[in-house]
Amino acid sequence: MKPEATPEIHRAHVHYPTTTGRILYLTQWIGNSLLFRNPALVWITEWGVWSSSENWHLYYKLRQGYGDLRLLNEAPGHLFLGHESEDLASFLQIAMFNGWGGYILTQADHVNAFFSHDEYIDFFAAQGGLGLLEDIRKEFGTVEHPPKEV
Repeated sequence: MKPEATPEIHRAHVHYPTTTGRILYLTQWIGNSLLFRNPALVWITEWGVWSSSENWHLYYKLRQGYGDLRLLNEAPGHLFLGHESEDLASFLQIAMFNGWGGYILTQADHVNAFFSHDEYIDFFAAQGGLGLLEDIRKEFGTVEHPPKEV
């Protein structure tokens, strides 16, 4: 049997903006541009790296607004329906301000992302998402990195 070919993955690297207004714009752009009115998962995988910048109170108050009283380590994933792009943007903004890292995994699967406590986001796309990666580069001034070897 011949193994299936793995699609070539392309990446756009974006450093976090330096102002809170631009971070808000970035998170809203992500919510409005990546979901295509489909669900997306924000999965927090890193926290506690920069504990002096973490605002746990704000995070848990936002989470409580959804009736969820669980701790982050008990439920690190947040599923947002297609119409909840503003909610995704708010959670992502708090994660970025808190110095957390994780993933944005979209059901549309055109572009997915990894955000880091080191203040950058890597957007990943196969062939079907190249147009959206180009939009990201235009909007945020990034350059394409060569595909990663898997």
